[in-house]
Amino acid sequence: MPATDDDASPSPAHVRRRPRAALLALLLVAAVVVTGTGRALEVWPFSPRNATVALSSAGISVAPDGTRTPIPPGSDVQFLPGSRVAVASPGAATQPQLDAAQESRDWLAAGTVPGAGTDFEDMAVDALLDVRALTLDDGAVVAGWSPNWRYAWPRDNAFVAVALARTGHVEDALTVVMFLQQVQEADGSFEARYLPDGSGPPDDRGIQTDATGWALWAAATVIAEIESPQDRASAARDLEPLLERSLAHIRDLTDDGTTLPPPSPDYWEVETSKQTLGTSAPLLMALAASPPALDALGDARAAREVATVAETFDDVVHDAFAPGYGRYLGGSSVDTAVAFLLPPFLPVTADEVPRAVLSAWDAAPIRMARPGGGLAPGTSWKRDGISWTPTTSVFALASAGLGDQTGAVRWLTWLDDHRTTLGSIPEKVLFDGSPAQLAPLAWSSANVLLTLVLLDEAEAGRG
Repeated sequence: MPATDDDASPSPAHVRRRPRAALLALLLVAAVVVTGTGRALEVWPFSPRNATVALSSAGISVAPDGTRTPIPPGSDVQFLPGSRVAVASPGAATQPQLDAAQESRDWLAAGTVPGAGTDFEDMAVDALLDVRALTLDDGAVVAGWSPNWRYAWPRDNAFVAVALARTGHVEDALTVVMFLQQVQEADGSFEARYLPDGSGPPDDRGIQTDATGWALWAAATVIAEIESPQDRASAARDLEPLLERSLAHIRDLTDDGTTLPPPSPDYWEVETSKQTLGTSAPLLMALAASPPALDALGDARAAREVATVAETFDDVVHDAFAPGYGRYLGGSSVDTAVAFLLPPFLPVTADEVPRAVLSAWDAAPIRMARPGGGLAPGTSWKRDGISWTPTTSVFALASAGLGDQTGAVRWLTWLDDHRTTLGSIPEKVLFDGSPAQLAPLAWSSANVLLTLVLLDEAEAGRG
């Protein structure tokens, strides 16, 4: 979650707003947040602390020459169908624009659109197009196209790589993971974020330990999506440096899975002297996902060894953070990371998830709820009335992983209802339901795609 929020952006000229009467009603009555088990909490939406953050961009356009441009709210442009090629009107499109739009439609057709035939098909298409627009030729995925977000976070790159692979765009996914391999330090660590050209970090935020987990998890997951054993082995060989460096680094940080890693900034991107679940859980995800990738390399012994380390570390994490699974070791403040102990983040079934994890997960939305209907990153996050789509979409994904179709659809519906007028998912949603900060956001778009993939698979299984 970028810590470079620019809350002083210009006021939006045009965003999807509630009618005046509806907004008045919203300020006068309490919003009700319902958890997956039906429990509810009334949350008063109006507060002097409710922040107003401008929407700096409602979408992103891609010119025939590849130039990306953020589209400000209120712009009269429209996209050619199946593309992010912006024109004043379809009839005014030039031949290069028409050709670029056709190339975009061909790309969509080469993969799959999750949620096709459902109410979420349009959101899935837009999310795919936005993810593609935010993925550069060198494989770097920028979080967004506004200046403070135009950097490649390993976490965002990891989720986009997995989303691309799971929607049939494996070659694109491999390019993204190869970018992560290119920028990774020799010791297996990662900076918090990188310049899009891979030349290094844009600032001195420093090393962020969870990034190694995200990168390794993505590499292993993408490799596992390749059907051909020969192609899978070839991809594993191409990514062998990342696999080996990441595993060595994680094993060193955790003393072969026997202890928690040292304190480090995690996706909150703030310095901390305490160990967090937001660091430990991604490292566990990476260890658990790695054995099949090592098998693809032909190293069965290493695969068995890492599987043992993963099992050991799984016990360590649960013993350390149970029973409340708070953000900090020994704390009671829950955050998004509790979802990372659930399927599909870990290769477990819903029946295999410890009861204490499910209890923490079930209670989290009540404590993290915001008046706009979405979730804050954690229970100790500032009470500014703002919902964050990365967290809300992570909860959609975990709901789908648990087989909770109702919960997944509820969160997806909220995300769908709060897209910008150009169809993109914003980073934030204000207390009154207005999209805020910027759109599109890569991480949220990827989460939506992955959620729909799981719902499609569940539907196919029922069929």
